[in-house]
Amino acid sequence: MAGTATSFKVILGSKSIARRKIMEEMGYEFTIMTADIDEKAIRKEKPEDLVMALAEAKADAIISKLQIPDKQVNDHEPTLLISADTVVVYEGTVREKPSSKAEARQFIKDYSGKKALTLSSVLVTNLQTGFRKGEWDKVEILFDEIPEEIMDRLIEEGAVLHVAGGLIIEHPLILPLVKEVLGTTDSVMGLPKAVTKRLIEESL
Repeated sequence: MAGTATSFKVILGSKSIARRKIMEEMGYEFTIMTADIDEKAIRKEKPEDLVMALAEAKADAIISKLQIPDKQVNDHEPTLLISADTVVVYEGTVREKPSSKAEARQFIKDYSGKKALTLSSVLVTNLQTGFRKGEWDKVEILFDEIPEEIMDRLIEEGAVLHVAGGLIIEHPLILPLVKEVLGTTDSVMGLPKAVTKRLIEESL
């Protein structure tokens, strides 16, 4: 059964502003904790496995910080920890956050007139029961040509340096250049609403 915003507590295990915004749009009250893990130390062959492994590593890191006391087990109000990760896949290669402005520019240049995929994972852990379930969601994005001046402005502004694959489709400079999105924008932003809601309900 789905709980209301008052029948359970939520910890969002992410420093992403986009994920915070999505959780607010969904009507959840939550506190924020960050995992601070070395994401590049976790490698997997398949991007689907990678995003799930990263969400699990983030959850584990936060749980070890919490050191939940025994009283939580009998607490009538469960706490759900939501962790997530997103990568961009371009021509079969996984892309995480750009390591430099030059790399961010190259990423954006590659998308011009082409397509990219985003893979976002969501993992919900019920800290009261230990129940944990995760899923990943895939979105395909097709771009029009991206002019050099738009690339310049995006790099100068800097937001693209802090997201997977340097990709922000909801950005006012990029939005008009998005030809087609097969999937949901919230998934591209890092937290697919439908998946998150279902996992929360299943975790309670």
